[in-house]
Amino acid sequence: MVVRRVKEIIQRALEEDIGKEDITTLYTIPSFLRVKAKLIAKEGLILCGIDIFRQVFKALDRNIKFKSLKKDGSKVKKGEVLAVLEGKASAILKGERTALNFLSHLSGIASETHRFLNKVKKYKVKILDTRKTIPGLRSLEKYAVRVGGGLNHRQGLWDGIIIKENHLLSLGIKGRNKFDFLKLAGLIKNIKKAVGKKVEVEVENLREFKYVCECRPDIILLDNFSPQQVKRAVLFRNEYFPEIKLEVSGGIDESNIIKFARFQVDFISLGVLTHSSPAKDISLEVIAFR
Repeated sequence: MVVRRVKEIIQRALEEDIGKEDITTLYTIPSFLRVKAKLIAKEGLILCGIDIFRQVFKALDRNIKFKSLKKDGSKVKKGEVLAVLEGKASAILKGERTALNFLSHLSGIASETHRFLNKVKKYKVKILDTRKTIPGLRSLEKYAVRVGGGLNHRQGLWDGIIIKENHLLSLGIKGRNKFDFLKLAGLIKNIKKAVGKKVEVEVENLREFKYVCECRPDIILLDNFSPQQVKRAVLFRNEYFPEIKLEVSGGIDESNIIKFARFQVDFISLGVLTHSSPAKDISLEVIAFR
């Protein structure tokens, strides 16, 4: 993650929550009051975002003392203390919710990624994220996927080429009862010559899949295929085009991921990792004051 970008994200989050002033803290907490607080996991999780949690408080008061007892990627049990901090009560109370929001959300993504990986660990498939992220938080969410053991797909449109259905429809390559694979083959060849990046193409059925194989992309995305369709695609790829990698996406969850992984696809991409992972229950509790 780019440090400057993270600082900007934290600053925007603090401005959103505090606004002009935390009026509750202003009228209840003396400016001289100092407190000590501990960060506690209320459930089991894979920790992610502990340094971002720290940076939230440092942005409010550089003199706050912070001691992390766990690091990102740690497997944490319910009730474990993750960190201890000490400093002005006003700064700690102002930053509490923003810091916890980051930590709970990112730990949720890391934990969910880890859980999916555990389900398919006996297979060689790699788990990828997608671009289905909260606007403005993509760099943090994709970092959480990595902490959980997954891999990042594209960071954005600028760093990877995936020719999807709407591209094919817009170009007239795909239409009702037609698929111009010669035009697609020429397009892929020109892209590789111009950009020098791997090219991935999305297909929606086995007929399209076989046409696209002839076009020699680096990766083919099998979108919303059934497990049996995936099996047939893998067998065809293995026999005729072993150099092409296969990615599966769409309609995959914890109940059926093994059905796809067992057919030896190369990648499974899951939007659920970033758009639907439940936040983890973590709390900050004051344990002393002076």
